[in-house]
Amino acid sequence: MKGEFYEALTQIERTKGISREVLIKAIEDALSSAYKKNYGTASHITARIDNQTGKEHILSVKKVVEKVSDPKSQISLEQARKKDAKIQLDDTLEIELTPQDFGRIAAQTARQVIVQRIREAEREIMYNSYKEKIGSLVTGNVQRINPKNVFIELGKAEAILPAREQPPKERYNIGDRIKAYLLDVKNTPKGPQITLSRTYPEIVRKLFEMEVPEIYEGLVEIKAVSRDPGARSKIAVYSKEKGVDSVGACVGMRGMRVQAIVKELGGEKIDITQYSDDPATFVTNSLNPAQIKQVIIDAAKKTATVIVPDNQLSLAIGKNGQNVRLAAKLTNWRIDINSESEFEKEQSATKVKAAKELFSKPEEDISALPGVGQAMKDRLAKSEIRTVEEVVKVGKEGLLKVPGIGEVTATKIFEAAKAMLEG
Repeated sequence: MKGEFYEALTQIERTKGISREVLIKAIEDALSSAYKKNYGTASHITARIDNQTGKEHILSVKKVVEKVSDPKSQISLEQARKKDAKIQLDDTLEIELTPQDFGRIAAQTARQVIVQRIREAEREIMYNSYKEKIGSLVTGNVQRINPKNVFIELGKAEAILPAREQPPKERYNIGDRIKAYLLDVKNTPKGPQITLSRTYPEIVRKLFEMEVPEIYEGLVEIKAVSRDPGARSKIAVYSKEKGVDSVGACVGMRGMRVQAIVKELGGEKIDITQYSDDPATFVTNSLNPAQIKQVIIDAAKKTATVIVPDNQLSLAIGKNGQNVRLAAKLTNWRIDINSESEFEKEQSATKVKAAKELFSKPEEDISALPGVGQAMKDRLAKSEIRTVEEVVKVGKEGLLKVPGIGEVTATKIFEAAKAMLEG
């Protein structure tokens, strides 16, 4: 290998960030393989590059033995000492084998290895660069489109926007410049495989962080995000500084800030609500723009029962349940919506039921009466008298009609039944 070619390695080390030692080791391995391929020799051959001159050497590595059994990998002590007088048994001896015409093969092999290592290093650098960006927004141009996927050019890399990560109503054209959420990066032999998303809820958070200085500076915090991609999003915001209007900061003067985000998301509607530590207040805010009359919180079941005026019911629920569904995701509470009239009707029915249960007494079995044993109970049952209430209903006259019951017994049973009900 010529000296100037070796100097090129130093230049590559500076410009590409690939260690010269790594390159030299790779070239040595490649030269060894190239020699074996061209000259058909065994595996005891190794290649060495002189660190000072860059000169390549092909060496046969042999073990020093007393009696040679394999000439390709062994050498006698007598023969070895002709080359190195100090060598001992079991030492190894490197014998120069470099052919005269090997320089051309070496240069070609080295060039291929360097090109390959440069490509590998560039892929690794690119992979590490985008791996650090997972969870952030990236901007690129639509390069090509197939029936399922959209391919985005991100500088030197190409990213994929799969069909599952595309909002249902969004359409793309070649050359469009779009922002997307960097979802994942995988290292492959062809370079980093970058997956983007336009449906992930966090893209809304990232867009607000970019658009609203108060969020970037930490004065306003986005507490939660819920999203129906391409249709509607809700975000809950909280001000860390007194005097800073968190909702107003996100909306911007004349709505300019939020409108910029709406435009980036293809017209997706965005509700900005005030976060609160009080669940009832937070649930109320999350159902914006509907007017809420009352919120009943069941902390044990983490359920919020929301009562709205009758004319606000459809607005609170939203089209296909979208508004209440997004509010539930935003607050992490189960939300049940009731109209005012329905709730009052249910409350009235509950009160009536409770009153009936309170004031009604269960019918007493006839065996609760004194003097009524199993035989008497069976006798009365044959006359369809089974409860204390039925005893009072038939009266003493009805009891006297039962076979085997006389005046005294009938009077006793009747008086006892009457006293029990009245008491």
